[in-house]
Amino acid sequence: MKIGIIGAGNIGGNLTRRLTALGHEVSVANSRGPHTLKDLAEETGATPVRAEEAARGAEVVVVTVPLKAVPDLPSGLLKEAADGVAVIDTNNYYPAQRDGRISGIEDEGLTESRWVERQIGHPVVKAFNGTYAQDILDRHRPAGAPDRMALPVAGDDEAAKAKVRALIEEIGFDTVDSGGIDDSWRQEPDTPVYGLRGGVAEVTRALAEATRRPRG
Repeated sequence: MKIGIIGAGNIGGNLTRRLTALGHEVSVANSRGPHTLKDLAEETGATPVRAEEAARGAEVVVVTVPLKAVPDLPSGLLKEAADGVAVIDTNNYYPAQRDGRISGIEDEGLTESRWVERQIGHPVVKAFNGTYAQDILDRHRPAGAPDRMALPVAGDDEAAKAKVRALIEEIGFDTVDSGGIDDSWRQEPDTPVYGLRGGVAEVTRALAEATRRPRG
């Protein structure tokens, strides 16, 4: 599968490593330009590109940049993506530590991923936002393994969510459907499932136990 990854930090870099190891064709971009991705490209065989090129022909696009940087992504980011492209949003909102105050989240009560959708003009599937980056490389397991972790996945587009869940299963993790994007607060920071290294039953229980934190 052709996959575009926008953001080459901890999550983006390790998804590049894992997905290329599985034989996928990966294009990866960051904010500093393809020349800064030479080492990652040599290590993985991924193709370093500019952000506006990352989605070209891609069936899956991963947006894994700091939340405050999402509005700065190139306009028309997905115009050359494959029909039915699934967009994975790995983001979290950290107002004090990194992102500053985002009014759409604080004042309108949007979930983080609903706000991302508005910025890029395309539905997203929220996944990997509470996953430790190193676990992508170290904790993948074959299907049926007793210690196989599960990841929550939220999204409104059922076809896109199914595509993302199948990809996560291939990477080596079970998945739990955590609902639509308006329900994705259940996997945002400071919820029981955030950072949880558990199986399907534990993740399902943690999602059910979540309470929405106040904004503003």
